[in-house]
Amino acid sequence: MLFLDVDGPLLPFGDGLQREVSGTAADAHLMRLDPLLGPRLAALPCELVWATTWEDAANADIAPRLGLSPLPVVRWPEPSAAQEREDRWFGLHWKTRTLTAWAGDRPFVWVDDEITDADRDWVSARHPAPAFLHHVASFRGLTGDDFAVLDRWLRTS
Repeated sequence: MLFLDVDGPLLPFGDGLQREVSGTAADAHLMRLDPLLGPRLAALPCELVWATTWEDAANADIAPRLGLSPLPVVRWPEPSAAQEREDRWFGLHWKTRTLTAWAGDRPFVWVDDEITDADRDWVSARHPAPAFLHHVASFRGLTGDDFAVLDRWLRTS
């Protein structure tokens, strides 16, 4: 299973001021989406799952532009006060706990631009199956090198 974030990995932010594209702000934002990512994602040997605040909008706005069928969507529950305190203590990303629970005892990959070593350590200590938390540089998004690393991990884990 591969948990996929949108902003950063699929919609890179760039490394400087970007020329405005005509149309609505949402359309301009989606112009950064590379349609060639869809076949590369579909070729990975895993189930793809949206792990983004886009939630259902990822299936409506992103999947068709990538040529992907609708994907399962992670829903983000409100954490308890105790969970929020623990997450701050460990320096966890707000998605870490939910994605680990969503995976259950299955191996998973998480692709995001906000993953840190704190998230990796927490998952490693609490998840019963192999997990690979892959950080993507938000200014450039997913690259061929990222796909090679993901494919290799998925085929050997």
